[in-house]
Amino acid sequence: MTAAPRQSHPSVPTTFGPPTGEGTDRPRVSGAAWAALAIVYVVWGSTYLAIRIAVETMPPFLSATARFVTAGLLLAVLLVWRQGPSALRVTPRQLGSAALVGVLLLLGGNGLVVLAEQSGVPSGLAALLVAAVPLWVVLLRRASGQRTPAVTVAGVLVGLAGLAVLTVPGLSGEVKLTGLLVVITGTLMWSTGSFLAGRLPMPRNPLAASVYEMLAGGLACLPVAAAKGELHDLDLSAVSTHSWLALGYLIVFGSLVAFSAYAWLLQSAPLPLVATYAYVNPVVAVFLGWLVLSEPLSLPIALGGAIVVGGVFLVVRSER
Repeated sequence: MTAAPRQSHPSVPTTFGPPTGEGTDRPRVSGAAWAALAIVYVVWGSTYLAIRIAVETMPPFLSATARFVTAGLLLAVLLVWRQGPSALRVTPRQLGSAALVGVLLLLGGNGLVVLAEQSGVPSGLAALLVAAVPLWVVLLRRASGQRTPAVTVAGVLVGLAGLAVLTVPGLSGEVKLTGLLVVITGTLMWSTGSFLAGRLPMPRNPLAASVYEMLAGGLACLPVAAAKGELHDLDLSAVSTHSWLALGYLIVFGSLVAFSAYAWLLQSAPLPLVATYAYVNPVVAVFLGWLVLSEPLSLPIALGGAIVVGGVFLVVRSER
């Protein structure tokens, strides 16, 4: 998971459906758009694997701090280079809103996923649980008084049934229920941040919003790392080369390349097509976890995951 534009956060599009003003003619999807979509599919799907490798020898919250602060600073430099210093200009209210969203997304959402993966939750299973984020967003919208189509509600119910299968004690192998609940708590915080992002006075430039979200969320992970003793126990010589490479991959590809591709797609491709990453990423993550780390793929995990992805598919396809 990573920070993204105000109205459509990665891992949870807050709106689905055709772009406003779209006529009866279907827009042609260019080869560049398909290439960008492939990047989002593969790279964001692979971040769960990269997180699992990074936290093998890295403290979870310190690694999250390093990832998002570095990515935020790099994105700020790129933004100033391309658009000038004025691109980062925001009001105090906009800055506060971006900081709040960043803390919910990156400390609450991503940070808890990192912690769960370090405690033994397989990367593929974590991705399947995170796939339910659009379902929580629909429930938050319903709680705020927004009406949603019956098919969307059905998709939410199907997805929640899949979550029940994934979290029933014993069905997910030797994974502890506490680890699964940590991931689900993270998805609830990510969903809350995504829900608020469209309702708070955010920076008008979505890239600037992402800069402040990543910096705030990354810095917020630092005191948590200190409270957990990660600063005291840090031994850089004990960090493996694989973990360093995984962290670099998360910074460059997970937080910059894939995000840039996603932001470009929002302006260059039909939104229903872009939103398909919500149910493709978990499949990629499960496959890579099985292929690279030999993570078990039991029948209950496959069944529960398929139900969750099916529910997300219904939500994505029905939302307008």
